[in-house]
Amino acid sequence: DDDEAKEPSWEKQEAMVRRLQRKFPDQDKEGMGPKHRSNTLSAWLKESSDSVSATSSVKKMSTSTAPKPSSSSSAVQNLSKFASGTSIAKNQAAESKRKARASDEHFSSEGENDDEEDTVSSEFEDSDDELDSKGGMTELKKEILSFFQEASIDELTLISGCSVKKAQKIVELRPFDSWQIFHKDNGLSEDLLLGCRVVLKERKVVQGLMSKCETISSKMVKQVTELMEKGMGSMKQPSVLNSHLKHKGGLGKTIQAIAFLAQLYQNGIEGPHLITVPSSTLDNWVRELKLWCPSLKVLVYYGSMEDRRYLRHDILNEDVEFNVIVTTYNLAIGNDNDRSLFRKLRLKYAVFDEGHMLKNMNSLRYRHLMAINAQHRLLLTGTPVQNNLLELMSLLNFIMPSMFSSSTTQLSKMFSMKSHEEQSRFERDRISQAKLIMKPFILRRVKSEVLKQLPAKEEKVEFCSMSEKQQVLYQTLFNKLKSSTNGEKRELCNVMMQLRKMANHPLLHRQYYTTEKLKAMSKLMLKEPTHFDADASLIQEDMEVMSDFELHRLCQQYSSISSYQLENNLLLDSGKFHHLTELLASLKNKGDRVVLFSQFTMMLDIVEVLLKHLKHRYVRLDGSTPIADRIVLIDEFNTDPDIFVFLLSTRAGGLGINLTSANVVILHDIDCNPYNDKQAEDRCHRVGQTRTVQVIKLISKDSIEDCMLQLSHKKLKLEQDMTATQQGGEGTIPDDMASLLKASLGL
Repeated sequence: DDDEAKEPSWEKQEAMVRRLQRKFPDQDKEGMGPKHRSNTLSAWLKESSDSVSATSSVKKMSTSTAPKPSSSSSAVQNLSKFASGTSIAKNQAAESKRKARASDEHFSSEGENDDEEDTVSSEFEDSDDELDSKGGMTELKKEILSFFQEASIDELTLISGCSVKKAQKIVELRPFDSWQIFHKDNGLSEDLLLGCRVVLKERKVVQGLMSKCETISSKMVKQVTELMEKGMGSMKQPSVLNSHLKHKGGLGKTIQAIAFLAQLYQNGIEGPHLITVPSSTLDNWVRELKLWCPSLKVLVYYGSMEDRRYLRHDILNEDVEFNVIVTTYNLAIGNDNDRSLFRKLRLKYAVFDEGHMLKNMNSLRYRHLMAINAQHRLLLTGTPVQNNLLELMSLLNFIMPSMFSSSTTQLSKMFSMKSHEEQSRFERDRISQAKLIMKPFILRRVKSEVLKQLPAKEEKVEFCSMSEKQQVLYQTLFNKLKSSTNGEKRELCNVMMQLRKMANHPLLHRQYYTTEKLKAMSKLMLKEPTHFDADASLIQEDMEVMSDFELHRLCQQYSSISSYQLENNLLLDSGKFHHLTELLASLKNKGDRVVLFSQFTMMLDIVEVLLKHLKHRYVRLDGSTPIADRIVLIDEFNTDPDIFVFLLSTRAGGLGINLTSANVVILHDIDCNPYNDKQAEDRCHRVGQTRTVQVIKLISKDSIEDCMLQLSHKKLKLEQDMTATQQGGEGTIPDDMASLLKASLGL
C-alpha cells in the first residue's frame, strides 16, 4: 500500500503522458519512452516545489513561464523542454499560441473524470498556508477535512484504494486541527483525496434525490390534508365488494388490498393487476378474492413448466379473460419465460404481499421484480422497517423507480456498508430524512390503535435445563469447536449451527451411531434387494454424514438393520422435551390449542415422535408441503377442535397464515432474526382472535440460545420504525452474530 502511495501505477503514468502529449504536441514522442516516462513522471510527482497532481501541473505550465533547468531534476529539465518546444523559433510563435489554445480546449473537454481530477488537484495544489479570499480554507478542503475527521471506518473504505488498515490508521491520527496537519504533515496520498472527492459527490447525488422526494412527499401531505378538510376523507364501500367487510372488521392487509382493487374496478380501472405472494399464502389470496369480490376475474399463474407455458400462450394471445393475476414470488421471477411474461404485460397495479422481501436492492429477486411492467406498485407488509438505510432506500427506489433508477449504483455503494460500529452522522441524517419521505406513502396499522378489542398477547421465556447426557455432549462439542475454529465468519456460522442443533436435541448430531456400528450396519445393508450389489464401504461413507435421527429412520426403513433402532428414552432425551411434556399436558387440561414452530424440519420430525408418544393429535405444515394441501391443513385445524397441535416450520408457516383457533404459540427454537419470530406469533394474534394469546419461547439454559436471546432483545429494543418521532432515539447497529460467537467462544 505504501509503495502504491509513493509511485503511481503504470495506467496513471500512461494517462499523464497522454495529457502531456496533448498539451505539448511538438514534443518528440520518442522522448517519452516507457522507461523515460516512468522516471520523468516519478521525479515530477516527487518535486517538492510542485503540486502532487500531474494534470494541474500541466495546466500551470501551459499558462506560465517554463521552469528553469535544474541539474538535480531530470523531470524539470524534460518539462522545460516540453514547455519550450512550441517556441523554438520566432517565426513559430503565433502558431505555437494557436496550438496551445486548441490543446487547452481539447483538454478541457476530455470528459467528466479528467475535469474532476484537474479541478480537485488544482485546489489541492494551493500551498497549505494559502487562504481563500475570505480568509479561510476553500470549501472543498473544508469538506474533505470534515470527512476524514468524522467518517467511520466503513465510510473511509468507500474511498477507492482505502483499505480497512489505512482507514484505521487515519482514525488513529485524528484529530486534524488544520489542513496543514492533515495534508502535509501526514503525507496523505493524492489518490485518497481524489477518491474522497468522488465519495462526497456521490453523497450530494443522494442528498439531491432525497430533496426531490421530500418535495413530492410534502405535496402529497398537503393534498391529503385538503381532502380531509373538505370532508372527502371517507369513501363509500364499493358496491362490488361483499358486505361481510363491515361486519368482520376488514382490517387485514389482504382485505384492504382487495377493497382497493374493487374500488378501481368500480371506477372503470379493470386491470390487469398482479398480486405476488409467498407460496404459503397463494391459496388464501385466491379464496379471499373470490369471497370478498367475486366480480373480479382471477387467474392463478401457477403449476408445472408445461402448465405455465400454456398459461403464457393464453394470456399473451388474450384467449383468457382476467382482471387479476395471482402468482408467487418464485414463479414471478422463476425463469426467462416467466419474467418475460410480466415484462410484456401492461399492468395497472402490481401488489406485493410481504413487501419486506424487497428490502435489498442488491438482491437478484429485487432486480427481477423491478422489471415487472406496472404503472403503480403497492407493498403490503407486517414487518416494521428498521434503521437500515439500504432497506429504506431500497423501498423508496421500488416505489419511485423513475426517480432513482439512474442512481442505484451510488445508493447501493453508499448504503450497503456492513457496519460493525455506530452509524455515522451522515447515515443517521439520511435515515431520518428517508423516514419522513416514506411516511405519506405508507399506511401503517397498529393493532393497539386500530383494533382495541383484540385480546392481549402475553410473552414469556422459559429456560430449559439440558438433560444430563445432552449437557455433557454440548460441552464436549463446544470445547471441540472452540479449539478448531480460527474466528472466520464462515466458520463461525457453522459453529453457531452446530451448537444450536445440540442445544435443541442431541439426535440432530451423530453421537450414538459410532463408526463401528456403521461398519456393521453397512454390511447388513447388502442383504437388502436394493443394495445387494452395492459397496459396503460406500454405504458406510453415506451413513457417516447422517445424524442419529436420520440413521434411526433408516433403520426403520430396512428390516436388515431394524435392530439398530434407537430406544425411546434416547429419542425423548432433551431438556426441551422434558419441559414440553409437562407444558402440553397443562395446556390441554385448560382447553388451549397450540401452534408449535421450529427452524429445523428434522426437529419437527423428532417433535412428531414426542406427540405420538404423548398421544396428542396434530397436523404439520412445512416447506415441503404441497401448496394445494396447505389450505386444507389450515381449514382442518381451524374446524376440528380435537386437533391439539399444529406443527409449523418458522420460515414456511410464518407468513400470511391464519390460525386464530389456537391461542398458544410455542417457539421451540428462536430465529436469529426476531422479526421472523414476530411474524410467527401473529399467526394467532390477529383479527378474529377471541382469547388471550400466550407466546412461549423455549431456551436451552447456558447455551448459544442464551446469546441469541440477548441479541434479539437488543434488536427489538433498538427497533424504531418510520413512524417514530422521538428525537435522538436512533440506536446503534447491534453486533452481528459473528462478534457474539467470538465473545462466547473466548476468541
